[in-house]
Amino acid sequence: MILYPAIDLKDGNAVRLLRGDMDKATVFNEDPAAQARAFVEAGCEWLHLVDLNGAFAGEPVNAAPVEAILETCNVPAQLGGGIRDMATIETWVEKGLARVILGTVAVENPDLVREAAKAFPGKIAVGIDARNGMVATKGWAEETNVQVTDLARSFEDAGVAAIIYTDINRDGAMQGPNIETTADLARTVDIPVIASGGVSSIADLIALRDCGAALNGAISGRALYDGAIDLKEALTTLRE
Repeated sequence: MILYPAIDLKDGNAVRLLRGDMDKATVFNEDPAAQARAFVEAGCEWLHLVDLNGAFAGEPVNAAPVEAILETCNVPAQLGGGIRDMATIETWVEKGLARVILGTVAVENPDLVREAAKAFPGKIAVGIDARNGMVATKGWAEETNVQVTDLARSFEDAGVAAIIYTDINRDGAMQGPNIETTADLARTVDIPVIASGGVSSIADLIALRDCGAALNGAISGRALYDGAIDLKEALTTLRE
């Protein structure tokens, strides 16, 4: 199981939110590229990047720090937040992004997801963010009547590389991930599932790894910044 260190970008800084609330942002590093290098030096295999401002604006806002990360880090990175048209997807792929995460458009324009997955094999992931089993969009600000499992199943034949499932109520709260729901989703679809939200200890990572659903990976942010998870130790543990 891959551990994806998260770098959430707001106003050019690396931050973490509490349950997706932009007014509850903690700045952890004013130099996101330096933060990314620190994660890479610790041995991470991937980076998970989110343009928080972009998620609300519907277009890339923190492109500069993302580009700086791509230029200075030699591990693959995935990015979500405000990517809602083919031109933006193509631009990021050309700039070296390994995986583009489509969230809001997966609900509002699923044909774009299918088109992108066909055009860029292995480079398109679907971000499914949910409260109480229902999908939320536009930076988690708008709730829909779409169920997580229904949305996930709808992309079974689309060729997407992964589903990144975030339990919003757990995100940034350091209360542990929603293992049962995440495992159920992974067993429901053939698409690799990455768990996000609430990972607060190495024990959480082990529980996700051993949940019986063969998760592709887990994303952690605040726990890494707060020191609740030592990245080197976690990576070693997950490889055992």
